[in-house]
Amino acid sequence: MTRLKKSGQLFLNKTTLLFIALLLGHSCVFAQTKLPVYNDTAFSTYYWQKSSFAKSLPATSGDIVFLGNSITDGAAWSELFNDLNVKSRGISGDVTAGILNRLQNIAERKPSKVFLLIGTNDLARGISPDSVVKNILLIADYLRQESPSTLLFVQSILPVNDVFKKFPTHTGNNQKINTVNAGLQKMASAHHYRYIDLHSFFKDAFGKLDRAYTNDGLHLLGRGYALWKHLIYADMYELNQKPSLIPQPQTLKWNEGGFPLYACRSIIIKDKSLQNEATYLQKIILEKGWNTSITSVPVNNSPYIELSLGQVSAPQLSDEAYRIDVNGNKVSLIANTAHGIFNAVQTFSQMMRDGSMVNACEIADWPAFSWRGYMVDVGRNYQSMAMLKQQIDKMAFYKFDIFHFHFTEDIAWRLESKMYPQLTAPENMLRNKGEYYTEADMKELIAYCREKYITLVPEIDMPGHSAAFKRAMHTDMQSDSGTVILKNILTEFCRTYDLPYFHIGADEVKITNKEFVPNMTRFLENLGKKTIGWQPGGNFLPATIRQLWTSNTGTDGDGPEVQYIDSRHLYLNHIDPLEAVVTIFNRQIGSKIKGDKNILGGTICIWPDRRVANEIDILRMNPVYTGMIAFGERAWRGGGYEGMITNVSAGKQADEFLEFEQRILDHKNQYFQQVPFPYSRQGMMHWTLTGPYQNDGVLAKSFAPENKNFNDTSSLAAIGGTIVLRHWWAPMIKGVLGDPKENTTWYANTRIWSDEEKLQNFWIGFSDISRSPATDPPKKGTWDNHQSKVWVNGNEILPPDWKQGGQPGNPETPLVDEGYSYRTPTKILLKKGWNTVLIKAPIGSFKGKDWQNPEKWMFTFLPVE
Repeated sequence: MTRLKKSGQLFLNKTTLLFIALLLGHSCVFAQTKLPVYNDTAFSTYYWQKSSFAKSLPATSGDIVFLGNSITDGAAWSELFNDLNVKSRGISGDVTAGILNRLQNIAERKPSKVFLLIGTNDLARGISPDSVVKNILLIADYLRQESPSTLLFVQSILPVNDVFKKFPTHTGNNQKINTVNAGLQKMASAHHYRYIDLHSFFKDAFGKLDRAYTNDGLHLLGRGYALWKHLIYADMYELNQKPSLIPQPQTLKWNEGGFPLYACRSIIIKDKSLQNEATYLQKIILEKGWNTSITSVPVNNSPYIELSLGQVSAPQLSDEAYRIDVNGNKVSLIANTAHGIFNAVQTFSQMMRDGSMVNACEIADWPAFSWRGYMVDVGRNYQSMAMLKQQIDKMAFYKFDIFHFHFTEDIAWRLESKMYPQLTAPENMLRNKGEYYTEADMKELIAYCREKYITLVPEIDMPGHSAAFKRAMHTDMQSDSGTVILKNILTEFCRTYDLPYFHIGADEVKITNKEFVPNMTRFLENLGKKTIGWQPGGNFLPATIRQLWTSNTGTDGDGPEVQYIDSRHLYLNHIDPLEAVVTIFNRQIGSKIKGDKNILGGTICIWPDRRVANEIDILRMNPVYTGMIAFGERAWRGGGYEGMITNVSAGKQADEFLEFEQRILDHKNQYFQQVPFPYSRQGMMHWTLTGPYQNDGVLAKSFAPENKNFNDTSSLAAIGGTIVLRHWWAPMIKGVLGDPKENTTWYANTRIWSDEEKLQNFWIGFSDISRSPATDPPKKGTWDNHQSKVWVNGNEILPPDWKQGGQPGNPETPLVDEGYSYRTPTKILLKKGWNTVLIKAPIGSFKGKDWQNPEKWMFTFLPVE
């Protein structure tokens, strides 16, 4: 547990804890919910067999418990959800009294969620609807009292049907069932549970249990459980009720009903050119557990999916446009090209989230920008083929179409040359010695991308970032001999690999030969390549596409024919993980809402200049997948807001961000359980900022907000887990302060609710260290070099014991715990009820000691799982 400091002493001493315990105990005397006591003979032999078995099992954490009677007992819930955290506690014949009798054992184990379906047997025994409701409310109250963090879902009693002439004491109770369900729905808020209406989806036109789901009028067939799974899947995993689609389609209409994926047996194609897309979809469905055949007609008249080429209208980029129509018997994926069908498959795969059913809908979709890129720098830190393919898979899932492969650097040259093998010799590499990509590797990557309609864009940086070339070849690229060698390399490359683009870099270097860049450009154009270069950079020819990496405009004076790719403030290694999602989601790519003849689109980049200890740290320490998702949304949908926005804004922008945040969190839960994903919900964090207070350069100086009785009258508000007060690239990128001043101190406060006293994990930080320059880590005993502080409930939260605290930054020293998102979260004891948070954020000069240590005036404070 984090140390809590108050007046130099450890807080919460034994006397304080005893006093709190007495208060809590005293308050419980008047509000405690007690369970009724029943005679053992009140329940069946089977009841005792099942309940005693449940008690004999070891307690586990994070359980999702299904609690009920024979209808619950009839399913193998852990298999249905493919989740070992899901536990079945249904007992055939059980009633509300039986649930109350075994509820203590359920509550003691502190499950994360409980799904309750009970009451139909009570009604069959003559228990009144009112009494059934009262017992269920007692269940809810007791569970909340004993396990406040447990989410309770009370599910409506299912309808019944007398057509089968079975269970006569049950099948005449539809009106009573309706009465109970109405009462449960009405009382949900007052008794702190969520009500789930299953009844409406299981009833037929006469209000009875639909015969498609039962063979006795009371219990369910397999397809009934498939529907049940579909209806509660979102509540099981805290997801949006409808699938969270990213990128969100341009037009989307959800309809009633759904397609039974569990009953689908065929994928129909009549155009053989779609065989690859059909096979790709078949594999995805197989991963959901269902076998399908690729045929030209449906199998046994079962529900089917059809892929077809047709006429799909779109305002731009119609080659990638598609349409999806889903009803109860058929799914249609239609596009103008196979690429469009591939895009449709990505969307449809997200719609199959529960593996049972797909919501009925109508979708028409197309991209806003043609260039939706992701760049990796493997020159500085080598990445395995497996990790590259993992990233390419995610790119395809979010409809990226450009993989920018930066494989030459000062550190190392990482692509095999048969003509000049010394380029990849270990002695000419400074890191990951001997690690490079063979010709076979490169061809494999190109083919892997091409299967997913992604174009690989290679980059040989010239003449800058070329120290590895100079070590191997003993000459500079701009020299006569260096130019000859480079042209040989380019010729070998272009004859070996069939690619349309070639990135020549040409940035961050002194051009000594003014003809170098034009000559190399013409040489590559003669080899059939379209060239790309970084801007600001070399003296490019008009036909060269400019990739913008800095400056606010970047397009001045280039002429109307020049095309651009936007990568400004899209370097993921420079951006705080929480800020990354906000700034990329709000971004206008190329300062446009959609692509045109000049703005093709954009590319997000990962430049881990600093050595990493393990390749996974590239994903763990940078917002790679979070940034990819946010950029995928914006690059496909277009839109966004002017400028570069670092914080969650109020009003419409906040509403849009909160909606997107829920979708990105849904994807985190569904698709990123096994890979690093440094993001947690931040849209609920509302701060009041107080200041500025003049500190005259004395950063430790205290001001009024630190006083216990301070009355905050500030009106400046901020939203988010990371609040950027002043960006280190100001004024191009603006923080939350409209006119920040040097030598000032600001305070921020908020409140956090807790249902119970508990240790809570928090991300806390005051300076997001870029994973690029050799920034100094914080000094021992400090959060940062600004004397920043944080208090919770008046108790100061001390900084971590930094493993490299106080050491000078070094590009060859991997980061360990300097960033909040990749170190162990800070544990803070929260009290039950409201908890107060106060942040102190001073600043001296805005000028850092050197370019590798910019003054990042910001703070992060966020509860996380």
